[in-house]
Amino acid sequence: MKQTRLWMMAAILTICGQSLQAAGDEVNGHAYFTKAQLPDMTKILPPFPAFESARFVADQSQHLWGKLMRQDEARAAQAKSDAVYSMQTAIDAYSPLIGLEITKDGTPAIYAVLQDVLASCDSIYSGAKAKFGRQRPYAYYDEGTLIPEKEEKHRNEGSYPSGHTVFFWTSALLLSDISQSNEAMEALLSRGYEFGQSRVIAGYHWQSDVDAGRMAGSILYQLIRSHERFIEQLAQARAEYKEKAGGSTDVASATRSAQQESSARIYRIDGTPADDTSKGVVIANGKKVIVK
Repeated sequence: MKQTRLWMMAAILTICGQSLQAAGDEVNGHAYFTKAQLPDMTKILPPFPAFESARFVADQSQHLWGKLMRQDEARAAQAKSDAVYSMQTAIDAYSPLIGLEITKDGTPAIYAVLQDVLASCDSIYSGAKAKFGRQRPYAYYDEGTLIPEKEEKHRNEGSYPSGHTVFFWTSALLLSDISQSNEAMEALLSRGYEFGQSRVIAGYHWQSDVDAGRMAGSILYQLIRSHERFIEQLAQARAEYKEKAGGSTDVASATRSAQQESSARIYRIDGTPADDTSKGVVIANGKKVIVK
């Protein structure tokens, strides 16, 4: 009997210890996994492009694109705003796209699951960043960024994959899942994509860092979707969304408006804003396209 009690106590302490390790903050959310329970991203992600390799040329080209985008005051301001790594930043960006203000009191189910998902993000990328140890672009070029006050803090921190991208891409995937609306999903993922591109524009990440961040975020969310606690939370969040916004025609019009605004963000090759009448080579969503 005594041995049984000791075994049970040991099991309880083990479970409690795992819970403490999995606890995360966004703010006071609880992660679904400990770091040990997650896959090693260094065994999944491809190695980052070696400096001076052919693949690195593409990163250098996108770095120049990012610097050109800084000439657009509105896009530069967005890149600075997107650099604030917080749940509130995600809420402010994504709430208009689903036609519902996300708050702790007004949408408790959505707020809680968003907290827990975002609390899980650090564990999927932090180990990989440390192991890869990639140099950030502003450190490589010894130049300034859009956010000079953060340069020293992050100068010697690994660049690959982008943690900001994981954070905001994963939150866009979650809210798309909650809304179950194609229009909302299009707007959310478009905006989620731009969060990643903001890191290139700000000068803190190479494009391949951002691309790897989206991959890591997608892997994390796929794992979260099979977690028993999450499955229950997602059902509650979907019901809450359907009750408060899901059937509203305002949601559809809001997401259409957001999509139109996003698709209108087109630039000429020199980085100046373009419009629907522009012809030739332009940059749309960070990629070169030919408009005839």
